[in-house]
Amino acid sequence: MFIKVNNWLVVVVITMICITHQARSQDPERRSLTLTDVWKQAEVYNKQLQMQYLRVESLEERTKAAKDERLPEVKANGLYARVSNLAIYEDGLFKAPTQFPVVHEYYSVGGDAYLNLYNGGKTSREIKARQTEAELAKEQQKLTASEIRYKAAALYLDVYRGRMYEKVLNQYIRDREKELEEIRQLFKNGVVLKSDVLRAELNLSKQRMSLLEIRNGIKIANQRLNIMIGQPDSVDNQLAMDTLVVDAHADRSYEDFVADAYHNSFEFKISEKETQLSELRLKDVKSNILPKVGLYAEYGYTYPQIQFYPYAISLYGLGQAGVKASMPLSALYQNKHKKAEAKINLERQEIEHADIQDQVREAVRTAYLRYTEALTRIQVANDNITQAKENFRIVNNTYFNQLSLLTDLLDAETQLLQARFDLTTAAVTAQLQYYQLLKATGNL
Repeated sequence: MFIKVNNWLVVVVITMICITHQARSQDPERRSLTLTDVWKQAEVYNKQLQMQYLRVESLEERTKAAKDERLPEVKANGLYARVSNLAIYEDGLFKAPTQFPVVHEYYSVGGDAYLNLYNGGKTSREIKARQTEAELAKEQQKLTASEIRYKAAALYLDVYRGRMYEKVLNQYIRDREKELEEIRQLFKNGVVLKSDVLRAELNLSKQRMSLLEIRNGIKIANQRLNIMIGQPDSVDNQLAMDTLVVDAHADRSYEDFVADAYHNSFEFKISEKETQLSELRLKDVKSNILPKVGLYAEYGYTYPQIQFYPYAISLYGLGQAGVKASMPLSALYQNKHKKAEAKINLERQEIEHADIQDQVREAVRTAYLRYTEALTRIQVANDNITQAKENFRIVNNTYFNQLSLLTDLLDAETQLLQARFDLTTAAVTAQLQYYQLLKATGNL
């Protein structure tokens, strides 16, 4: 299935979506704002995204810290003590001991170093795990940014739709005011009844009330947009729809979008990273039974020399270097259930990854169908306008020639107004569904 848009339909959408206010107001509280501007400001202002940035930076530092574990461990140590006389209990613990004097000062200072040669690959896996966590955080940051852009686009288009409604209704009211004057003139000439004047006035009053509701809706949507992008509530945003994207992928099928989603979808990449982390945790648990081997060296000065015979009341220095090796024998029976738990967690994560894949495919399918539906709705709305205009022309002529009732004329006017509203709604919906499709495929 392919998305196809007729040339005349594109012209209609361009006319509606790309309308830009030609002159900016001199009021500093009125600004011409593009959707790209909204996205940039929303990303800067959004607190969740700021936290995501800091989390990524934190995990990058944690990765560097894991790499530092490959460097030798070096320690310095010192000790100072006051030593009591040596008490010898020659006649038992309850008899007075014989006191032998000793050197009462004891101190030592030295250092040691250890360089890991092999620990079952734990250091390398720790670095890989920290790198994967940082990459996962980046994908989560991109997902948050995509969701923010979509919400911002929805608010932006909400304001735009209100502006278009206002424009259409303003023109409708001006036309109905002229029409009311003509009906009043016919009433003065005795051609129509007073009820026609009253009905026309009532219809005009209803539309003026609708215009007030639309303007209030614009103010509400404008405030929400200002809150998202960190602007004062008083800023009256004048929108500049400068990019047409409704027919941007006219030659792409559903399968193309699905393949794109598997390659770019943030949810899919996040699930992949979580699966990789589960695999690394299983390997790490399995390595608990492996030996550890490393080089070590130490040297220190001690006073007095009482470690080796013959003893000496003097300072001495002693150092040693060699290879240390250890084998965690208890892990042979303590690690069994830990490994089983890690395997279960990996299996669960693999199932979750497959489920995410299904969800991504479902989201793309839904967005694609709604997008193509929205494009069709634009065409239907445009056809409806053509028919409503012709119907209004016929009924308008017959009414003023006294061949139809005012109710027929009001119905024709309402149908034309609604058709114009529907075209605006269809164009905005198509634009929003396009962004939904981009979001589902990881391209927003």
